[in-house]
Amino acid sequence: MRRFRRDNEPMANAVVPYQKCPAKTYETSTGVVRGRSVESHCRIVGEVAREIVKRSPAAALFPEGACLAAACHDIGKVSPTFYNKIMRACSLEQVPGANPDLERGWGGHAGVSQLTAKKLDAPEYVPEILGQHHGFSPNLAGKRADDEIFGGTAWLNERLSLAQALQHQLGESWPQIESVAQARLLAGLTSVADWIGSGRHFENPELSWEAKIAEALDDAGFVPLSYKHGLSFEEVFGFPPRQAQSILIEQVSSPGVYVLEAPMGLGKTEAALYAAYRMLDSGQASGIYFALPTQLTSNKIFERFQCFLERVLADDCGHRSLLLHANAWLLETEMGEEGRPGGAWFNQSKRGLLAPFAVGTIDQALMAAMNVKHGFVRAFGLAGKVVILDEVHTYDAYTSTLLDALVALLRELQCTVIILSATLNQERREMLLDRPTKAMDYPLITACPTRHQSQVNEVSVPAGESRQLQVSVLSDDAAAVDQVLLRAELGQQVLWIENTVKEAQQRYLDLAARAAELGVACGLLHSRFTVDDRQRIEDHWVNLYGKAGWSDRDKQGRILVGTQVLEQSLDIDADFMVSSFAPTDMLLQRMGRVWRHENTPRCQTAVPEVWLLAPSPDDAIDAPQKSFGASAFVYSPYVLCRSLEVWQGLDRVSLPDDIRQLIERTYVSREEQGSMNRWLYELDHGNRHNKGRIALQQLARIGLAEGGNTLPESQAQTRYSESESYEVLLLKSISRNAEFASLALLDGTQIELPLQRYKLGKAEWKKLTANLMRQIVNVPPGDKPNTASVDVLKRFGLHHCFFLGRPDWPEDESVLRVALVEGTDALRGIEGQAIHDNHLLEYRDDLGYRVIKNQGI
Repeated sequence: MRRFRRDNEPMANAVVPYQKCPAKTYETSTGVVRGRSVESHCRIVGEVAREIVKRSPAAALFPEGACLAAACHDIGKVSPTFYNKIMRACSLEQVPGANPDLERGWGGHAGVSQLTAKKLDAPEYVPEILGQHHGFSPNLAGKRADDEIFGGTAWLNERLSLAQALQHQLGESWPQIESVAQARLLAGLTSVADWIGSGRHFENPELSWEAKIAEALDDAGFVPLSYKHGLSFEEVFGFPPRQAQSILIEQVSSPGVYVLEAPMGLGKTEAALYAAYRMLDSGQASGIYFALPTQLTSNKIFERFQCFLERVLADDCGHRSLLLHANAWLLETEMGEEGRPGGAWFNQSKRGLLAPFAVGTIDQALMAAMNVKHGFVRAFGLAGKVVILDEVHTYDAYTSTLLDALVALLRELQCTVIILSATLNQERREMLLDRPTKAMDYPLITACPTRHQSQVNEVSVPAGESRQLQVSVLSDDAAAVDQVLLRAELGQQVLWIENTVKEAQQRYLDLAARAAELGVACGLLHSRFTVDDRQRIEDHWVNLYGKAGWSDRDKQGRILVGTQVLEQSLDIDADFMVSSFAPTDMLLQRMGRVWRHENTPRCQTAVPEVWLLAPSPDDAIDAPQKSFGASAFVYSPYVLCRSLEVWQGLDRVSLPDDIRQLIERTYVSREEQGSMNRWLYELDHGNRHNKGRIALQQLARIGLAEGGNTLPESQAQTRYSESESYEVLLLKSISRNAEFASLALLDGTQIELPLQRYKLGKAEWKKLTANLMRQIVNVPPGDKPNTASVDVLKRFGLHHCFFLGRPDWPEDESVLRVALVEGTDALRGIEGQAIHDNHLLEYRDDLGYRVIKNQGI
């Protein structure tokens, strides 16, 4: 190493050869020491990327030279500020005049990698891929690779030499990237290869690494898949396919976009899964991601998905042990620093995207198309898979714009996209396919294979048996309450669906005490429970209202109150339903849970009937916010009024026969007059409470744009209303001593959390963290508790389990929220501070997370 500079010498003379620049620190029993060199780490990541591509069923999607791009991700660590960052951590002599803390001004070493690649004239997209490998775009405005702050020309020459050495060692040139989609794929490969290449297999710089590449990939879950070949539909599911299912399976013969519009209860899920199996068995797909509207619905589908995998995976498939147990992928795979407890990617909802098979929410998939931290890792995880988008209907303009972009991206990534919906209108179908359509049949399959871009096949599907439901539209809540209690007392199984969590909680409180007096069971199901409580409630009530509860159905009457989670993907069957009024497509989804199965045992008094609580049409059109209440802030007042116009006067509906005409009557474009013209204008242009769909589309496009700042995940909304993006950890109590933090969970379980990471092994940390993650509840921004500082959370060791973010870097995420549940059910802060500036917060295991408005506010 050249001598360090004196104060009057230029920094360029204080250069350190790239071979001697460290990339990592390494913890030993004697303390923190220098870890692997930048050159060694870059070589490892390049070879890890090569092995990932080699093992990927979607290998053809990656450009030649992908491994070199991945390897060069850290060439920016050959810089004086990063060098001093490592030396300072190891208490070693630093290069004079280079302050490591300045790195936050340009996004750290990743920004230097990007500028260096640009100086090397790397092809389009490559510099940005290097710059984004920590998940976000660095701020490099006005900066150049040879700037003095990066070490000037001398340090730049070392970085250029390192890039040249890596090119020689890997035997590759820069990749030529053909599209934005392929750039996102390569960016995801780079990040994942970096995570694995930073893991335990490669930490000790004294040990050789070449032989550990395969083992590291195995431990990360990248193991070969094998299937039982040639299985029939009946062998997979235990019953023969219906004609509608057979037609879909016939159509899905290659990657492309396929839309199945069919009524509730027709077996869309089984049809999509078997079509996916056929794609897997023929080698045209690399896995399955089953995306659902909410986490609650995904839990029940997961059980069905497990049964499916048990049937189709070969007995010797290495993924059987990983995939057939709820947290196995999280606990048993090793994904390096980002994927360890406390890392940004140690989260089942995120990690599942990298597993070959996963059930999750549509939100995680949508972020694959967004300019959000690690969005491109999600795109990498979905490439080449069968992506099933369940319960797709008329989302708001914001989410619809994101969904259209996702479908277009997945098409480019050679995915097979199967879109399932009971209530899609023609205009929305055309937007999803980006193709004109003609058919107005129902049920309907629309097929658009990727290899025939202009070809659109529209195939009518037999509807099956129809069923009649009596419908009453009324405004008398008290009459509905009395009717629900009466019917439940007679032994009926009743649903009551509200449009907001707050209204569902209040309705449950109104009904529960009176129901108990009558010997009627009453429950509540919505999205704001901890995972443990949600699972318990869901297992109990969904099983009682599903086929599993048929033998217990006649033991007592029951009332299940819930929100929109009850309208989607749940195989529940009620005798009678009351619903707050909602758009037509939502109402039809809800009606799909009433007299769903012909053979369901029912008490003799039951008739197939639904009551819809709605204002009078004149009142609704005159003042929708007042008339519809909170529902007018969840759904568009204009759409509510259009829907009420359709339903007013109906006394019965035939399903599925009436679905198409009810949907099209609600959503067909038309000229409006008077107040309806005003509400249509507000739908497009917004008001002081809500943004209009034009603004929502623009906002969504900003989220999709590749330029500009990368959004933190906590701020990357995928739904503009009722966004539940904040995680709150709920505990009974928390305290600490010199060695441990003691955490009491809501069920009374005590957990000791070491304050030093080395006190537990990695497997123990994973198990402990997975347990704590089950104490999380997701809440919308306005209902979140006040935050505690990162320093406070670190004092209790929570950074070992949860990613707390780096608040000094504005590109990164906000910190975890923590709340303590007192004996009165009220929430308080981790140090006893006020939990919310405006409201009282509480948590009950039967009510969930609840916001109580303070008097006078």
